[in-house]
Amino acid sequence: MAAVLLRFQTQLPAKIYNTQKPPIRHNKRRPPTPPIHISTNISDINTTSLRDLYTSCNHSCHRFPNLLSDGRVEPVDVDKLRVAVENSSVVVSVFARPEIAGNLKSGGGEWYKKMIPLNAGSGELVGFGRAVSDHGLTASIYDLMVVPSLQRRGIGRIILQRIIRLLTNKGIYDIAALCSNQEMGFFKACGFGDDILGSTTMMYTRSGNDMVKSAGRKLLSIPPLRKH
Repeated sequence: MAAVLLRFQTQLPAKIYNTQKPPIRHNKRRPPTPPIHISTNISDINTTSLRDLYTSCNHSCHRFPNLLSDGRVEPVDVDKLRVAVENSSVVVSVFARPEIAGNLKSGGGEWYKKMIPLNAGSGELVGFGRAVSDHGLTASIYDLMVVPSLQRRGIGRIILQRIIRLLTNKGIYDIAALCSNQEMGFFKACGFGDDILGSTTMMYTRSGNDMVKSAGRKLLSIPPLRKH
């Protein structure tokens, strides 16, 4: 799984004045963002529901995930996920009404359920993102995802903006995002760019013996080291 390290850009480019009229765009209008509840409280996260969100988004915490017979990534371990969330510096969870999360075309559900205020208890987890930080200088963003039925509705951008705001309020501006090639366009549209130092993501590997290395959980065959 390829990964790209992007850095959040804090400087905006200078305006370029052009007398020519901008080209007419015929892009389809993005569907509106449904009513959501945003929480930054770790106690609002049910790790089983979060594991289900990972599964529905086919998202893995591992750079080298094990694949199931249908080609999807294996479910994340709930106990390890709980530890990861508890040790994250920032978590942002998004909740929507169950009828919205399950079926966008349906207004189902009893009328009295719609009168209940939307919160972490009454809503369904539909989006998530977290950041790990040293609380002084740097931070990295991981696991930004939105349930497929609500993607391209601005929820992912809301999660990312909330994470950035929480970090910059603490004086942390060196913010990196570990993302795939498919996610680069989204992060760049949200103000991230290539690392000015030209950094490339590298993964630690453990040597099992002279013939085999493991990168993450994936075994890689390598030739033995020559003796000099």
